[in-house]
Formats: sequence, C-alpha cells, structure tokens
Amino acid sequence: MPQTDAQLPNWIVWRQRPFPDANLLFVDGKHPAMIDSGFVGHAEETLDWVRSRTTKLDLVVNTHWHSDHVGGNGLLQRSGAGIAASAVDAASVMRRDVGCCVAEYLDQPVTPYTVDVALSDGQSLRLGDADWQVVATPGHTPGHLALWQPDERVLAVGDALSDYDVGWVNLALDGSDAAVTAVESLSRLRDLSPRVVLPAHGRIPPDPVAVFNNALRRAQRLVDDPAGAVWYGMRRIFGFALMIRGGIASAQAQRYLCERQWLIDAAGLLGTTPRELARELVDSMVKNGSVVVADERLLAAAEHAPVAPQALDVAFPRDWPPA
Repeated sequence: MPQTDAQLPNWIVWRQRPFPDANLLFVDGKHPAMIDSGFVGHAEETLDWVRSRTTKLDLVVNTHWHSDHVGGNGLLQRSGAGIAASAVDAASVMRRDVGCCVAEYLDQPVTPYTVDVALSDGQSLRLGDADWQVVATPGHTPGHLALWQPDERVLAVGDALSDYDVGWVNLALDGSDAAVTAVESLSRLRDLSPRVVLPAHGRIPPDPVAVFNNALRRAQRLVDDPAGAVWYGMRRIFGFALMIRGGIASAQAQRYLCERQWLIDAAGLLGTTPRELARELVDSMVKNGSVVVADERLLAAAEHAPVAPQALDVAFPRDWPPA
C-alpha cells in the first residue's frame, strides 16, 4: 500500500491496512503523533512503522476504543507515548470497567493501557506542528470522535464512515437511538466540507461529497430497519472473529456463537433463540460469500492479515492491573 497520498501535506503520512487493523496515520512535526494504533496481534509491526518515522512519539489519539484501534496502545505507551481518548472512553478505561473497550463482550483482546489525555468536543489538540479540533461523533460507539485539521481541511473520521461503508451500531448496548445518533454525527462531519477524508478502514475516498452522501443513505437504512441494523452488526462482529482466529471449526461455530453475549442480545432484539440465530447467521454469511468453508473450517472471505494465535492470549479488562 502507498505510504503517502498526493492530497495530503508531506507532514501527514497515511497507510492503508487490511483488517483486523485500522489504517496507520502519522502526523510529523515537533509533537509527533498518530491516530489509532491497530490490532494487538500486529502491535510490534505498528511500533516498527512508527520508529521508522520518529524516535519519540508524543501521543496516540484513539478515535474510539474497539480492539482494531487501540491494540497497539500498550506497547506504544511502554515505549514513551501518551494516549489520548474521548472523556467517555478515558473514564471507563481508567476505572477498569468490565465493559471497557467492549473487549469481553465482543471477545476481542486488548492489552492494558491507561489514558493520559481525556478529550472533549471542540477541544484543540496539537499534533505535529498543527492544531486539530476534536469532533464528538457518537454512534458507532458512544465515545467515538473525529479529528479535524481546518487549515488543510483534513478530517480523520475513524469508523464513522469509509469509502464503501458506515460503522455498525450496537442497539443492544447503546440503545435504540444509536443509529439516529450516527446519522447526526455524519451530518455534522459533512457540514465541515472536508477536502480530504481519512477513514480508519479502506482507501481515501476520491470524492468527499459523494462519500458523505452515500454514508448518510446507508446510515439512514440502519435507522429505518432496526432488525437490519442488528444483522449488519452481527455479520461484522462474526467476520472479525473469524479473521483474528484464522477461522473457526465448522463443528464448533454454533457453540462459539451461542456463548457470545452480543449474539444472545441480538437474539433478544430479533425475537428468536441464540441457537436458531447462530445457525441462520452462519448459513446467511456462507450464502452471501462473506464466509467460506474449507477443510471443515469457517473462514472470513474478506482480505485480512493473519494473527498469531498467542497474540489473543490477553486478559480481559476485568483482570487488568489497576490504572
């Protein structure tokens, strides 16, 4: 993947990454910083990439706390970087709440970290040699934020949208209005009229106006069809589980799914049983081609980087050491 983009100033370095990692985004200058840190299984690669650009990373800013965005936090923090996150996420991480990072709920490992800077909507943050503005964009998660550089009109949007998709919403955890909130956040970002949109997944979209129009249409569907929103989230979560685990044995898939709280909650919202929903989820994903069956294993069809099994051997936040 290209290391830079012609639309960006030379002090912003961006690199597209396949799942399960968020894209790399480095801001060079007197206060070197990066936005998001990828998945824990590739934290060493993230650190090596950072070290090829600076000897002293000042700050990592998380757009939100999902595992593919905060997985390198612990290693980068031990190497001297501070961590910044929304005030909502920061408070939960510092308390070591059982639900922080939604790690246990989603069965996605995250290494322990602390938050040094709690961010609020409208706050100015010095990254590199430029001032960036924090834009609260709840929806995909309650603490989700974007980062706006008004001089260059560059907008880092996290998982609010990409060139082909919008972030899934968790109606079970975040309430029935989560999709409405996501649409409101997208409208707020669109109104900034960015010149360049930097998503956490996928390529840099060539037409910011078109990408926002498409994202708003897709997000509105999640509002209009709550059951569809639940299904959308389930497919994304299960697909990610297959990616980070190198697949799951076909014979074990139903048991795995029925033990996941996200699927149990989804079954409640859809008025069915976890067992029936697990069967329907696997069948539908095989049918639409997002899951393939090979050697009696279910595998994610989407492009993704392999993860070493030992990288998943990480304690959930309930067992993290005190902050």
